[in-house]
Amino acid sequence: MIESLAPLGEEYIETLKSFKDKRYIDVRETPGKCSGAYNFGVYGVHPFILLNHHDDLNSLFTLTHECGHGMHTHYSHGYQPRISAHYTIFVAEVASTVNEVLLIHHLLKEAKDANVRNHLVNHFIEKFKGTFFTQIMFAEFEKITHEMAQQGKPLNAQVFSDVYENLFREYNGDSLVFDEEVKYGWARIPHFYRPFYVYKYATGFASAIQIADKLLSGDPNAQKNYLEFLKGGSSDYPLNLLKKAGVDLTTPEPIESALNRFSELVEEFSTL
Repeated sequence: MIESLAPLGEEYIETLKSFKDKRYIDVRETPGKCSGAYNFGVYGVHPFILLNHHDDLNSLFTLTHECGHGMHTHYSHGYQPRISAHYTIFVAEVASTVNEVLLIHHLLKEAKDANVRNHLVNHFIEKFKGTFFTQIMFAEFEKITHEMAQQGKPLNAQVFSDVYENLFREYNGDSLVFDEEVKYGWARIPHFYRPFYVYKYATGFASAIQIADKLLSGDPNAQKNYLEFLKGGSSDYPLNLLKKAGVDLTTPEPIESALNRFSELVEEFSTL
């Protein structure tokens, strides 16, 4: 993980190493410990990271993801006054996903075995599916059902199920065999209790792809710009903070760039 994050600079790396040395990261399962993975920060105190590491690829990506949140908290709290230290969800998932994208690039670069590379490419494709396309589908589900409510149309479980099933079929095409239970997928998404939360995963993922590309391209300003973004907290509007990191979400470019990367991955996977 540490090697993959080298494009973020020595200061970033040394700070992240100190998280481990100072035991800010709780990675092992213990009796009564909750599941999941979390970063928690209190202004004036170092970040805390909690997860259950199982010594597998998913755990490696989860740790890398949460360390991205932790470092975002470290920089934001360290460079902003209390009132603007807490960043928004819109930018939070950028910091965590940049780390994941850098990790997958590093692993692909180091992969010598064709089967290993095949697995890693598939992992990246599945990441696109879960963090980009599926979240957009969830967001469209929210948009449709909220519009129905505004129009005074009745909403119940059957309506939600019908809307969700239609979207699921539209997004997944005719190649899949659909179980009847697919239509109940909306009921397992707790994020719907926070309206219009989920689309930020997709925008964050697209932003992270573009930032990671800049960091890996040798752009002399990419590292500095990205660290300034991490230090920004909520001192400016999220779109403006992202522009400082080199991502302009007021244009189609970040989304188109992410879709181009997805096409490249699918093309490579089909030839492996």
